[in-house]
Order: sequence, then C-alpha cells, then structure tokens
Amino acid sequence: MSVTTLPPSTDEAEEKPKSKKKLVMVVVLLMVVSAAAWWFLLKPAGAAPPPEPGEVVTMEPIQINLAGGHYLKIGIAIQATADAHEAPDGSKALDATIELFSGKPVEELVQPVQRQKLKAELLKELEEGYHHEVMDVYFTDFVTQ
Repeated sequence: MSVTTLPPSTDEAEEKPKSKKKLVMVVVLLMVVSAAAWWFLLKPAGAAPPPEPGEVVTMEPIQINLAGGHYLKIGIAIQATADAHEAPDGSKALDATIELFSGKPVEELVQPVQRQKLKAELLKELEEGYHHEVMDVYFTDFVTQ
C-alpha cells in the first residue's frame, strides 16, 4: 500500500496568510493598549500649578551690620499663599534676613545680580521656615552705607 499525499487544499493555503494577519493585528492591538495604559496610568504628572497668592505681610525696616563698618537698612514683605493657615509671623523672616545679610561686604550688595541671588536664597529659607506657605519675598527698603 502506497500512501499518496495530496496537494494542500486551497483552504489550508489561505489559512497561513490569515494567521500572519491575525498575528500582526494582535501585536498592533497590544501596542495600542500598552500606549493607552501608559498614557492614562503611568504618564508622569505635569508641573504642579503655582500657588495662589494670599496676604502680604510687611515688616518694619531693620539695620544689619555689614563687613568693614558698613550697615544695611532693609525692609521686607512676604507674600503668603492663599492656603496658608494664618498670616505669617514676621519673626522667622527677620531672623533669616539677619542671618543671610550679616557680615556681607557692601560691594556684594550693590551688584544687582548678587542682590537677586541673595533674595532667591532668602526666599528658599522662608519657604522652608514657613512650611511652603510663603511664595515670595519683596524688598521694601534697601539702603547701604
């Protein structure tokens, strides 16, 4: 008995390309589902919105001793955030200002770039000291001699 093999039927020949089409469709579908999952679940959040401004607390100017017998008369105001529990007490702000500016050379303070750097450093100290309930600091008086 001899076994003869028949040529594949046309149905079997058509199934092979269909299976590749199905495979491609499944892969594309998985890619779309993965991208959608990343977009909705794992996408990093954008930057936090800036805080809403609240009350501005102005402090009386103080005098700070600088290097070389000079002094600085400085007045500051701090901008609280709208979600601050209460108006900030100025004592922490004045203490941070005294600590930052004491002993600085007057030549450093008259340069606008250096003054802006010191202001940014003061703001960072105030944000930490007031538990992020302060969003800005303003110089209301700034006189050196």
